[in-house]
Amino acid sequence: MKRRLIMSLLTIVACLPNAGCLFLNRYDSDPNERMRQLLNESEDLRQISAEKKRFWMNNQPSCLSYDRLSGSIGP
Repeated sequence: MKRRLIMSLLTIVACLPNAGCLFLNRYDSDPNERMRQLLNESEDLRQISAEKKRFWMNNQPSCLSYDRLSGSIGP
């Protein structure tokens, strides 16, 4: 009896995330407020790539000069 109860509780807990959050909604129910929240979240996701480039310093200018090339490109 206990094993059956435990298995049914585990099944319910495993299925809750798939059905959406029943107890606490992530977004507001007001459409205007929900749209504002979604726009803020998408803006945060858009800025992730810029932060990643800044962290790995990919957005810095190249320190190579034309003098190091074979002469095919020059001033």
